[in-house]
Amino acid sequence: MNLAPLTQRFVLHFGEMGSRWGINRTVGQIYALLYVSPRALNADDIAEALAFSRSNVSMGLKELQSWNLVRLQHLPNDRREYFQAPEDVWAIFRTLAEERRKREIDPTLSMLRDALMEQPSSADDQHAQERMKQMHDLIELMTGWLADVQKMDSATLISLMKMGAKVQKLLAVKDKVASTVKAGFTSRAPAVAPALETPAALADEPRS
Repeated sequence: MNLAPLTQRFVLHFGEMGSRWGINRTVGQIYALLYVSPRALNADDIAEALAFSRSNVSMGLKELQSWNLVRLQHLPNDRREYFQAPEDVWAIFRTLAEERRKREIDPTLSMLRDALMEQPSSADDQHAQERMKQMHDLIELMTGWLADVQKMDSATLISLMKMGAKVQKLLAVKDKVASTVKAGFTSRAPAVAPALETPAALADEPRS
């Protein structure tokens, strides 16, 4: 199985980027090949295309399965296992985000929650705990947002991503309206206060 020049360049790049994303170069190349392949591939196909040993391919496929990034298939009258990446790139994004949350974010949140339950024993500990709370609140906000994203279908997610700067403009308008309303109430407050105090003031005045 010979790779076309364009496919080969894509696969090699993914291998190089793998270490920066925290994955093995072999795993990166295997996934890149499965992603662009028009059909499901078995371990022998992958080993031949990438010039990897069969054992390295098997380990790479197990790693990808543990991340739920490949689907296992069986073909009629063929005992070999075939693998394919999901066709929907947004499904891949959601799966990767969920797996990274479980592996990297949840343990940190658990540690922070435990730390915030402790009673600080010194001023330094209290300062550290306050900083930890800021981190905890930020991570919880982000994970809540990701949880909402996970529930969206691909079309909705694409529409949300395309809004981009429009969301910022909408928030700016909201803040401006809120400030205007608040200023309006503040400017009226002095005129309202005397009117509210008039009955009490009149009650204190001596009658003729």
